[in-house]
Amino acid sequence: MTDVRCDVDGPVATVTLNRPERRNAISGSLLSQLRATMAELDARPDVRVIVLTGVDPAFCAGLDLTELGQAGSPLSPGGVWSGAPAPQQAADWRRERRCDHRRSRTRLGLRLPDRLGAGEVRRQHARMGIMPGWGLTAALPAAVGLRRARQMSATGNFVDAVTALTWGLVNHVVPHAELMSFTARLAADAASNDPAAVQAIFATYREVSQVPGADAAAVERRAHERWHAGGIDRDEVARRRSAVIERGRTQSG
Repeated sequence: MTDVRCDVDGPVATVTLNRPERRNAISGSLLSQLRATMAELDARPDVRVIVLTGVDPAFCAGLDLTELGQAGSPLSPGGVWSGAPAPQQAADWRRERRCDHRRSRTRLGLRLPDRLGAGEVRRQHARMGIMPGWGLTAALPAAVGLRRARQMSATGNFVDAVTALTWGLVNHVVPHAELMSFTARLAADAASNDPAAVQAIFATYREVSQVPGADAAAVERRAHERWHAGGIDRDEVARRRSAVIERGRTQSG
């Protein structure tokens, strides 16, 4: 049985972690398969959105600690783990959204806790004597603030879905039965957007996040000038305005 399933429906790919007996914990095999699946999807120009999920009862329990503790484990330094994504790539990958700035398409990864009990998050690195290596100490404070990140790492306590939403760790909390249909709608919305424009905006977000606040406006100004270097097609703007207005009417009911 494969540890990673992949289904593509139009511009949306759904990648499913498939080790339910281990709560989809990351083994050497799963990590290798996941990396290969993502690389394959990344090379497909028809795929604009990736939804990353897991077979019930959990999204992912983190590293497979049983395998990690075995002699010669592929998760130990020098094994498959050594080829894991660089910290910033992993941070983008494991958070709510990831955009491939090399192509005119958007990657949208959704990790949405579904309900209290089933939608809990915790950080157990210190209790296991493990140092994070995929960008956690950079990405988590950016999401929830340094003090809350330090609290999560220091205690290893569960953070329930409602608290995760309040803290900004996730974007949405929905009932379990509605999770995939909700995610499919959000993915379809992202896939329907102008991929080149979204790609450029996401690239600007990333660049802005790497500079001091005083320089952020200058980064955006340069991006604006590059994007509009050829001028603005006013007829195209008018056409799009009509489409945006019509879409707004359907969303407002």
